[in-house]
Amino acid sequence: MKKLFLLIIAVVLLHSCKDEVKPKVDVSNISVQFEVERFDQVFYESKPEDFPKIRKQYPFLFPEQFEDSVFINKLNDPVLREVYDEVQLKYKTLGTLVTDIEQLLKYIKHYFPESNTPRVFTMISDFDLESKAIYTPEYLFISLDCYLGKDNKIYESLYDYTLLEREPNQILPDILSSFSYGRIAPPNNKNLLSFMIYKGKELYLKDILLPEVSDHVKIAYSEIQNQFCIENEAQIWSVFIEEKYLFDSNPILEQRFMKPAPFSKFYREIDSETPGRIGQWVGWQIVRSYMENNPKTTIQELLQMDAKELFENSKYKPKK
Repeated sequence: MKKLFLLIIAVVLLHSCKDEVKPKVDVSNISVQFEVERFDQVFYESKPEDFPKIRKQYPFLFPEQFEDSVFINKLNDPVLREVYDEVQLKYKTLGTLVTDIEQLLKYIKHYFPESNTPRVFTMISDFDLESKAIYTPEYLFISLDCYLGKDNKIYESLYDYTLLEREPNQILPDILSSFSYGRIAPPNNKNLLSFMIYKGKELYLKDILLPEVSDHVKIAYSEIQNQFCIENEAQIWSVFIEEKYLFDSNPILEQRFMKPAPFSKFYREIDSETPGRIGQWVGWQIVRSYMENNPKTTIQELLQMDAKELFENSKYKPKK
């Protein structure tokens, strides 16, 4: 009886971790030189008379068309002051974030050796949730006010289904989402499969550049949501096939299966338990299947590959 119990536990653990991808790449010999510059503290601890000096030091953060008065008003805005106070409570020091970013930059250098190591800044974004992390060849900007934790009072007005995206563990995945922009070939048509594969490539990029991060964190799901997808993958896939959604260009499908939402809209009983953005998750599994069956494909080739070609050569078939 004891052996049977242990076997059941082992099977459950194996099943729950089946989609975790942990590539083994040694980046210990790669050196990246950077420091995290706390522009949030520089700005909000300054005085109006400091602005000429700060503008000269950070010209790329002060558009010339704006007078100092614009930034002084921002400095004195009581709402933004409250946000800054919350940021300092959470991030007075950055803890392991610096070493986590260093490790990420090493992986980027390994897979994209031509890339530069950017200057890294922490900021207050005026609560701009669309620009949480911005990665450019020269700069990496991280808006700490967007990562205060799902229970922070600053987020009281947000929808519940978006709150996981406010967790600190989303900083690195969001950096990679920005890094991937322009490196992944945009969809060459508007059918659902193209959007699914596009997001699947982005999530696969997180697999190889964030190998120690759990799957549910990469896609900003709860562990329960990700486990639901694993356990119901075959049923979810069968609906896409039965309804002939993959090559349908109806824009409503992108809204139903790709965009943030409390749940995905199959208009079936499964809806209430199916997390939003389920099309992204399925696209991810298709890309993973392709790379498993075509291991000689480089990451650069994958990111540029046509969605239909990738799908047809993926041999994707969920286990029942």
